Amino acid sequence: MTDFTLNKEPDLIVTARFIVKGADAPLTGNDYVVRLYDKDVVDNDYLGESLLDEEGRIRITFAHDAFVNEAAFHEAKPDFFFVILNKNKIIFTSKVLEDLSLKDLERFKMGEGEWVDLGTFLIDAH
Repeated sequence: MTDFTLNKEPDLIVTARFIVKGADAPLTGNDYVVRLYDKDVVDNDYLGESLLDEEGRIRITFAHDAFVNEAAFHEAKPDFFFVILNKNKIIFTSKVLEDLSLKDLERFKMGEGEWVDLGTFLIDAH
């Protein structure tokens, strides 16, 4: 599932985990899709999507420049948020993680790029 790219900038890989609120169990199943966006003044940037693995984890990979070309709006740091769909219906939208300092969060993995783990989110899946 890893893709090595020859881009000037390495890929950015965002990971997170989703737990069902009250059940203390991972959110899993092929009916769920997690989408990642960068919130912008004019329009939100869609960065990618992922299915959940058996531990409720997602992994979304995109080019590092997918959100850094916002110079017109003076955006230096991304404002990520997740949307979870169940059978194409939105069931959860996370708070916007504003002005993320990716340099403080990212870890480099040779051949893959920069990894950013955004943590664990509790989801009311009813």
